[in-house]
Amino acid sequence: MIPVILSGGSGTRLWPLSRGQHPKQFLPLVSKHTLFQETILRLQGIDSLKAPIGVCNESHRFMMAEQLREIDTPPAAIILEPIGKNTAPAVALAALAADSEDDILLILPADHVISDITSFHAAVKNAETLAEEGYLVTFGIVPTAAETGYGYIKSGTQNTGVALDVAAFVEKPDFKTAEHYVASGEYFWNSGMFAFKAGRFLEELNKYHPAMLAACQKSFTSAQVDADFIRLNKETFSQCPADSIDYAVMEKTDKAVVIPLDAEWNDVGSWSALWDVTNKDEFGNALSGDVLTVDTENCFLHSESRLVASVGVSNLIIVETPDSVLVASKDHVQDVKAIVEQLKQQHRPEADSHRKVYRPWGHYDLVDNGERHHTKRIVVKPGAKLSLQKHHHRAEHWVVVKGTALVTKADEKILLSENESTYIPLGVVHCLENPGVIPLEMIEVQSGSYLGEDDIIRFDDKYGRI
Repeated sequence: MIPVILSGGSGTRLWPLSRGQHPKQFLPLVSKHTLFQETILRLQGIDSLKAPIGVCNESHRFMMAEQLREIDTPPAAIILEPIGKNTAPAVALAALAADSEDDILLILPADHVISDITSFHAAVKNAETLAEEGYLVTFGIVPTAAETGYGYIKSGTQNTGVALDVAAFVEKPDFKTAEHYVASGEYFWNSGMFAFKAGRFLEELNKYHPAMLAACQKSFTSAQVDADFIRLNKETFSQCPADSIDYAVMEKTDKAVVIPLDAEWNDVGSWSALWDVTNKDEFGNALSGDVLTVDTENCFLHSESRLVASVGVSNLIIVETPDSVLVASKDHVQDVKAIVEQLKQQHRPEADSHRKVYRPWGHYDLVDNGERHHTKRIVVKPGAKLSLQKHHHRAEHWVVVKGTALVTKADEKILLSENESTYIPLGVVHCLENPGVIPLEMIEVQSGSYLGEDDIIRFDDKYGRI
């Protein structure tokens, strides 16, 4: 059985923590591990698992690879989507990447919380048995309330003993309809988790959506393989139809079954959902970071860079990051994505990136910025190297704070230690690397007429960035 981890979501309802370049699945929201890492770690103890296949946005590839390395889980492959096409093409590509058409794929979104691991493992084993028999299995979450934020699966009457046949997939309902669904006992929350043989899924996709399968096959065969990465060609993949696995296959096939799953599941799709799964104080407050409260109840308060204090409030979400603060009623957390839309319309960077930006070589923190200057704190991992590059519009001053820097400046190579510095004039080809065994920390001061991150001309890059 091959775990296939789908990591295409952007998590806009968890802004300002979740952003386009660092979405919620790659954040440690409920434990020391990220949601993506938890998705893999909760599979420990299930026999016969092969190495996982990851599917993610191309811009998240190094984040996924690094987080897999941190939990000592080498992937079978990481499939890079240049554009999102929903879940059906992603699953088809994973099926094409499997070792054999008889391999069972366990499809898992990367951003869920499941607390009852024993029940989850039992459901997975039942799904594996049904998949061996040729069924296409989905997991339906036993509903605990009339939720309007989830899609639902209506079950039929046929019963295999551990599963029911699927009658229909339905979109997110209004509250009255959701109440009816829960009261009937025929409906489950749609978890987005599946299990089936790779070959069986491709057979059904060819039957019900042959154009999608043809496009995926063309994209897969023309993809470039770079270490663990399978890079899809953007022009080829853009021709693939977009659709969910629910509607492309599962709703049409006569071999779909649903296994009821009651395992304390949460998709962490909003701040109130995160509050649900977070430890709370005696007043119902979920607190993280430097936070003080007085007469505060049932709130979620998160601080990253400064003191956050609340007095005489209840049922609020207060989230502070170095560049943004969100204050929202718990009753309106579904509308946080409207703020993200406003940020995008105004072309503001807060929609897509944090002040601290992660790169395959380490990270930088934009600690100060003005019209003609930026100041960054840069951390380069041991053995890592930035691209050989130049800038048309800016010059840079580098000061080493900790560690050792090997600097390439035109035809010159310079070794810098703590408290030493160098100047990179505008237009000069340069490179920075860390030859040491501890992280390199340095301050970079940029000055010039334009300081955007797109003013980079790369001549060579060990990470394959264009």
